[in-house]
Amino acid sequence: MRIARILIIAGSDSGGGAGIQADIKAVTMLGGHAMTAITAITAQNTLGVQGVHPIPTDMVLAQMHSCISDIGVDAVKIGMIGSADTAMAVAELLTGLSDVPIVFDPVMVATSGSVLADAATIAAFEKLMAIATLVTPNIPELAALGGEGIAARFGTHVLAKGGHGVGALLVDRLVGPEGLVTDWTDPRIDTPHTHGTGCTLASGIATGLGQGMALGAAIARARAYVRAALTIAPGLGGGHGPMGAPPEFLAHFHA
Repeated sequence: MRIARILIIAGSDSGGGAGIQADIKAVTMLGGHAMTAITAITAQNTLGVQGVHPIPTDMVLAQMHSCISDIGVDAVKIGMIGSADTAMAVAELLTGLSDVPIVFDPVMVATSGSVLADAATIAAFEKLMAIATLVTPNIPELAALGGEGIAARFGTHVLAKGGHGVGALLVDRLVGPEGLVTDWTDPRIDTPHTHGTGCTLASGIATGLGQGMALGAAIARARAYVRAALTIAPGLGGGHGPMGAPPEFLAHFHA
């Protein structure tokens, strides 16, 4: 069986905890082939983001064309987009792909609190939500985008992530155009090493969709992967460190 080809459109995290680095790790561990279109380079570590350099839109599109025209693509994951112009151009290019699931993680703020998208870029997110199979905002991002009603407004599914909530239980809600589809409730894992959870989850879901899994099953597997990775975080850096890579997923999901 051909390996699932996952195109990741996102920014680079020099500290290796989130962004393209986390995406590649998740896709690989879950049995996919990761391809990348890098939208921005960041100087970043567990303490914060020290610098951001957006990649020109033409170069982002060139990376996408190179992958799509030769290798092909079974699913797309979109993370940090870099600029409003890039968001619009990426949406236009992806509109031409037929029957390719798209997971959009609307990255606005890093785990450290650093802002990664300006107002114009956030406004352009509407173009990406309109073509997405699934949008995966956390609580603050969901509020900024307009709440769970964006599922009906854009005809998409929304995974409302509960990681920024309070209490001993974490609840993730999957909402479709007609309302709640299902939810997942788990005990909250007490760790400061949560850098890259959103990137990892979205890439894990995209990998499952690219492998032909149903949406609910892809989300469930990706959530299990993230939770396992949180429990074996290596404790690197002085702030929000990266997660680990649970080896049991590599062995099981390559089959």
